[in-house]
Amino acid sequence: MSTRWLDRALLDAVAAEARLSPRRRMNLNLHPDNAHPAHRLFNVIEPDSYVRPHRHLDPLKDETILCVRGRLGCILFADDGAVQETCVLAPDGDRFGVDIAHGQFHSLVALEAASVIFEVKAGPYQGLTDAEFARWAPAEGDEARAWLDWMHGLFRGQGLR
Repeated sequence: MSTRWLDRALLDAVAAEARLSPRRRMNLNLHPDNAHPAHRLFNVIEPDSYVRPHRHLDPLKDETILCVRGRLGCILFADDGAVQETCVLAPDGDRFGVDIAHGQFHSLVALEAASVIFEVKAGPYQGLTDAEFARWAPAEGDEARAWLDWMHGLFRGQGLR
């Protein structure tokens, strides 16, 4: 693998893919493959992308998220679905990132178009299990629209554009 510059043009290209994606988000992995022990990736998220609340149960899967473009709402949930805390993440804001411990239910909502996070967590890649998805939140699909609207509502007046 060779050195590669990380610049606006790179993020713009991934943002164009996110706009066309049915899930309205797209990631760009910097790690060479899913078996790599350190996962580093950009993820472009559009405001109409639903990130189902989830947690990582593996004690090695703490997750660090940095907002590098736009604005994102981060939501931390209790095990029963009650909102524990919310925070707006922005590169120029008081909080630009979060380090989420394994076992903590969380989700993100994009508050601006083409918002971008840089995410780091341990590999190898393991798809989320049923126990890691929040049972109290709908799966992706038509029912998720109301849940996404509710999550956006947690940030009204805090930069939703």
